[in-house]
Amino acid sequence: MTQPERERDEGQLRRVYEIDDPIEIRDYYDGWAESYDAELKTNGYASPARVAAALASVGADFTAPVLDYGCGTGLSGEALLAAGFTVVDGADPAPQMLRVAEAKGIYRSLFRLDLDASTPPFDMGSYAVVTAVGLIGPGAAPLDLFDQLVHIVAPGGLFGFSFNDHAMDDPAYPERVEQHVGTGGWEVLIEERGPHLPSLDVRATVFVLNRKTK
Repeated sequence: MTQPERERDEGQLRRVYEIDDPIEIRDYYDGWAESYDAELKTNGYASPARVAAALASVGADFTAPVLDYGCGTGLSGEALLAAGFTVVDGADPAPQMLRVAEAKGIYRSLFRLDLDASTPPFDMGSYAVVTAVGLIGPGAAPLDLFDQLVHIVAPGGLFGFSFNDHAMDDPAYPERVEQHVGTGGWEVLIEERGPHLPSLDVRATVFVLNRKTK
């Protein structure tokens, strides 16, 4: 890769952290859809494989449907299938990202999310495994979405997600995890910091939470 190409790729990735309006974020990702996979892979995007491997390591049921929330172009779905999961649904608000994901043929179902809706279009406890890879944080979905996603996980189920360093530097993000664990309804099975975008020297903490049964 030439220096101008590297600067362009890094600029695209870096700029997303500067956007905080949900509609602007959706439109930004839509305009990025065609080049997104190539740019993320060029920059060593590691979180999808790390979240998928973490879920596999705690004995997740590979046959249970997984909801890949914020699936984008399907990089996280590809990682889940590579780790052994067999049924994956995807959801994202950006139509062009979903178009790229659909063309890959890796999802059982794809759902377009409505950013004006007050809650996600999924029933409480409807999935045994939910993932949110690189979804919640600066330049992405707001922290309040975390509270909605945990309700989608079935009792005894797993929630696998990542917070990059931009998120973890804000105490509100780890504190939100602690709040749910502190209620006694959840336990942390994995919390591990590692690579996220190595070319930008950005790392991420991968979490796997278990929703306790009554």
